[in-house]
Amino acid sequence: MLSALARPAGAALRRSFSTSAQNNAKVAVLGASGGIGQPLALLLKNSPLVSRLTLYDIAHTPGVAADLSHIETRATVKGYLGPEQLPDCLKGCDVVVIPAGVPRKPGMTRDDLFNTNASIVATLTAACAQHCPEAMICVISNPVNSTIPIATEVFKKHGAYDPNKIFGVTTLDIVRANTFIAELKGLDPARVNVPVIGGHAGKTIIPLISQCTPKVDLPQDQLTAVTGRIQEAGTEVVKAKAGAGSATLSMAYAGARFVFSLVDAMNGKEGVVECSFVKSQEADCAYFSTPLLLGKKGIEKNLGIGKISPFEEKMIAEAIPELKASIKKGEEFVKNMK
Repeated sequence: MLSALARPAGAALRRSFSTSAQNNAKVAVLGASGGIGQPLALLLKNSPLVSRLTLYDIAHTPGVAADLSHIETRATVKGYLGPEQLPDCLKGCDVVVIPAGVPRKPGMTRDDLFNTNASIVATLTAACAQHCPEAMICVISNPVNSTIPIATEVFKKHGAYDPNKIFGVTTLDIVRANTFIAELKGLDPARVNVPVIGGHAGKTIIPLISQCTPKVDLPQDQLTAVTGRIQEAGTEVVKAKAGAGSATLSMAYAGARFVFSLVDAMNGKEGVVECSFVKSQEADCAYFSTPLLLGKKGIEKNLGIGKISPFEEKMIAEAIPELKASIKKGEEFVKNMK
């Protein structure tokens, strides 16, 4: 059943450009002037699913908003600058996407970003809990394995926590897995779907190639190689950009895909499935990414891990200690906040 449901892929993104889909989603992008924020805002502005787009950052947002506002699509665009304007940016929002933070540079792990990005995510999610407590919160800022526990604890502190509405956006891992498997097997990437579970860093990224649709058979050496490439694909981009940033364009695409799937589900579309790093009881840690059936109020049902191979079982066992440590780090950060 999962394979039949779990084909949102490029379809959600392509559908978002059709004029038949009508909705009035009010979406905010926090960190809208950055490397991910600008192309993400462009994709959201281009969608008839979005009626209002509010953009927040600590620099350049009036210019980014003015530029986007000239595009001949229905979404109104407004830019907000600095902490004092953040409440107005968030009021009335249905979905908030958070790509804010510093990008990785060569030699850095996602954990190296922790100190800077943890504070940013804590501040922004606190504002969300106060000014749009009912909104769906989609966190892109790395390290996602720690920033989602931060978002959760912050929402709890403000008495606004709903576990069905806080998402760690891991969609880029699925997008990459679909692309790499399609390249390897000579398939159309738009028709490939590989669920990716676990977390969103290194060996915590667990592509379930045994569950790929259409079914693919890979010898063990190829399976090991492509799995490693999916896990280290972010580093591949960081190295290729040679100090000029990390994955921004592909991440913007993946973020938009997730938002469009979420809005489709909120709008009543049935059978919308995306993987995301969320509060979970599906594995031996408090948060875990698995395929989720999305609905009007966020997560409708966690579809779980499903049947997996011994190779994938071993990857999960190896990922759990690292996931637990990252989760604890996020929770401790909020506990120690002044």
